[in-house]
Formats: sequence, C-alpha cells, structure tokens
Amino acid sequence: MNNNFYITTPIYYPSAKPHMGHAYSSIIADFFARFKRIDGYDVHFLTGTDEHGLKIQRAAESNNVETLDFCNEISQTFRDLSKTLNLSNTDFIRTTEERHKKTVQHLWLELEKNNDIYLSKYSGWYSVSDEAFYNEDEIIEKDQKKIAIVSGSIVEWIEEESYFFRLSKWQDKLLDYYENNPEFISPKSRKNEVISFVKNGLKDLSISRTTFSWGVKVPNNSKHVIYVWLDALTNYISALNYPDTNDDLFKKFWPASVHLIGKDILRFHAVYWPAFLMAAKISLPKRIYGHGWILSGEEKMSKSKGNILDPLDIIQTYGLDPLRYYLIKEVSFGNDGNISQDKLEDCINSDLANNFGNLCQRVTAFAEKNCDSKVPIIKKLADEDLIMLNKFTENLTTIRNEIDKQNINFYTNFIINSLFDANKYFNDQEPWKKKDDKERLNTIVYTALEMIRKISFMLYPIIPDSITKALKIFNLKPSDIIFKSIGNHDYLIAGDQINKIDILFLKVEKKND
Repeated sequence: MNNNFYITTPIYYPSAKPHMGHAYSSIIADFFARFKRIDGYDVHFLTGTDEHGLKIQRAAESNNVETLDFCNEISQTFRDLSKTLNLSNTDFIRTTEERHKKTVQHLWLELEKNNDIYLSKYSGWYSVSDEAFYNEDEIIEKDQKKIAIVSGSIVEWIEEESYFFRLSKWQDKLLDYYENNPEFISPKSRKNEVISFVKNGLKDLSISRTTFSWGVKVPNNSKHVIYVWLDALTNYISALNYPDTNDDLFKKFWPASVHLIGKDILRFHAVYWPAFLMAAKISLPKRIYGHGWILSGEEKMSKSKGNILDPLDIIQTYGLDPLRYYLIKEVSFGNDGNISQDKLEDCINSDLANNFGNLCQRVTAFAEKNCDSKVPIIKKLADEDLIMLNKFTENLTTIRNEIDKQNINFYTNFIINSLFDANKYFNDQEPWKKKDDKERLNTIVYTALEMIRKISFMLYPIIPDSITKALKIFNLKPSDIIFKSIGNHDYLIAGDQINKIDILFLKVEKKND
C-alpha cells in the first residue's frame, strides 16, 4: 500500500484580494489533507499564487507600482489567508520563484525536443481576465462587447507571432485515457463536459505572447513570454523539484493524488495539462476534481460583479471553525453552493452549539457529578451500547473509500447521524434515573464518552481548533488522533481524568428570534 498523498489547490491569481471561493477550495483541500494524515498517510499539500500574465501586469500598472512589488503584496494576502484558515499546507509556491521558472523552461524544452512546439502566428479572441483563448463559437455579443460564454468575461481580438503546442495531436490519446481511466476526472458531470469538448475537436494551442513582458521567457527567444497557463500548471511539479526525477519529493508524491480545482478552470487542468504531460513523457495526476462555485444569490462571486463575500469578515464575526464546518457540510461537494449569513447562523446553532457542543457539556457535567470526573469502570457493554459503537467499526472501510472518491457528503452525513444517535442514546438511556444501578450508569457514561471521542476524531479534519479544545476532555492532543482507533471501544482507560471544558460554540442570537 502506497501511503503517500499529494493534494493541490489551484494556485490563485493575485489580481485582487482573496474571496470566499478561494477560501472554499483551500478549506476542502485542507480537510482531505488532515483526514489522510490521521489515517496514517505522508501528506504533501500545496497551494500558492499564479503571478504572471497580462492581467497582473495591467493591475500593477493601474496601481502605479512595479509588477513584482504588486505581486509580493497581493501574494502575501493569500499566504496570510492560509494561516487565517488554519491550513496545514506543506508548501506555498509562487510562480515568480526561481525554482518554478527553471521547471517551466525545462518543460518547454522537453516539448520542443519532442516536436510538440512550432512557431506561427496567432489571431483570435483572448480574455485578459481569464488568461484564455476562445473560439468563435464560444463568443457572444452583449452590450456591443464580445463576451466569453463560459465566464462572461470581455474578450479582445489579438494578432501576433506565437509558438503553438500541437494539442490536436493528442486528441485521440486524451480520449483513450479518459476511457481507460474513468476516475481521472470527477465528478461525472465534469468528465462528460471534458469529453464532449475534446470530441468536438482540439485546435493547436497558442503558448506564447509577445505583446507583454511579465512572465517566464521562452528559452532561446526572449521576445516571447510563455503562456500563463503552461506556466501556472507546471507549479504542481516545480514544487516537487522537477526536472530532478530522483528528488525525494518527486519520487514520493508524483503523480499527484488529487488536483482540486474550481469548475471554471477544468479545461486547462483536464485537457491542456494532461496533454502537456503526455508530450513531455511525465505521468499524469491520478484525479482532477472540479468542484462547483460558491454563489452569492444566484451568481458566482467575482470582483467584477461586486458580490464578493469576504471570508475574513465572516471569521471575525463567527469564528473560523464555524465557517469551515458550514462550507464543508452545507455545500454539496461537486455542485454549486448558495451560501448566506442566515444559513450559517442556523448551522452554528443546530449542529455545533446545540448538537455537538451540548453533548460534550452534558456528558462531562454528568460524569463530574456521578463518576468523580473519571472514566468509569465497566464490566460489559449491553446490546444497545454496542449498536451505537459498532456503527463506527462497521463503517471505517466505507468511510475511507468514500473519502478516496472525494465524497465529503457521505462523511459529514455520517457525523451528523452519529451526533443525533449519541444525543438520543443519552436521552433515552436516562442515566440520571440509574443512580441505584451504578453499573448501568457507568456503562451509559462510558458509551457516551466514547461516542464523543469517536465523533471528535472524525470532526478534527473539519474543525481542528475546536476539536483540539474538545480533546482536553480526555487529556488528548491532535497527535493522538488515529483514524483506525475510532473502531476501538476500549480506547478510554478506567480511572483516567475527565475534564470539563469551556463552551465550544456560542449560540448565535438571531435578530428575528
């Protein structure tokens, strides 16, 4: 069994400050990284910023600053966001770093050596905002402007000398790969979208520009700048020190386990990137997962639409873990998610404060009064106790399998159902009525404590800060969390101290309450 796991976020384009869409991709990736760690995997988790291209150059010019200075400032906001979101990333890459530039130029030379690059002239529609080329059938006219259908971005006509990548050459090989590797693109709707696009015919791709200078220079022809997407996509291997294929990082973590991306950049990752890799004779990543958009109302959040929700404002008001939990649990992964402050508040109150937080408070308070704040001694678990606890043992393999499919919804539903069962169990068993039956009282308390421990271990990848506090009930640390131990019903040791903890989640007083 290969216990290495490499997950990446898209590297973010720092033309403006981060928004909720950036936070969502990063939090989801962090969830998978943390889960894999507690399941015994060696995890490499990459995020970063994509800093080249005309859009960046123009943004810097409009702010009257040097382009690199502009990138340094904006990139730092994304690095700061990683810390604010409590991401467990092991690397943060910038495409302006020398390690990255060297890799990009090496990849170019490999493509050139294999006769997959040629010099010609490009004329067509280009979106500065998307840093993408569009065909005529992908353009509409709106308000006397040419608009890219897929993104709504303005396109402009450009004509210039350009190097081309022989993308058309790889059409059949890509289709064969999709067919032979059905899990390569997920979810299924995204795979179907990509296959349809490729079957419609691939044209050779312009991969250099001469009308601006901010980017990685083409080797042996410095008047050309390498197309930003060939540049940016290469970060996934430059962070592993490619072209040194004997480097420990590259040997251990490539091919990547999952490229986690938004659906708007699916084409670049699921068509262009594998074609580049095939041409360079580099193994392809195992999976590309295109998640949906975070919507405000019915629209994707974007600076141009002025509907950006600032994750920093949300965190300041409600805290980080409530935001992490809400995004992971309430947004159906793979689909678009419409978020709102009202839904967030409901989620905090129902799931975190009333459900998990209240369970922890009730059980520990009862243990303090009736068990001297100690893990009670038990003789035998009754059938009703085992029914509760065995659900975890029976589902460990299923949980792992569903996580490997990026089925977050299964994971969160399992937690919610377990919380409901734990609260119902404690209510139905009524330990406060068993004071004359100390043996049964102790068994109920032990079972409830075990349920709290098991659920806490599962919640850790979602709300790590809050669970770090909850673990103090058992005098445990995050390093003590091992996923397979969730199936162990003898984990708690009789006589060990049980600690009361501060309230984990404050209930939000809603304005209409």
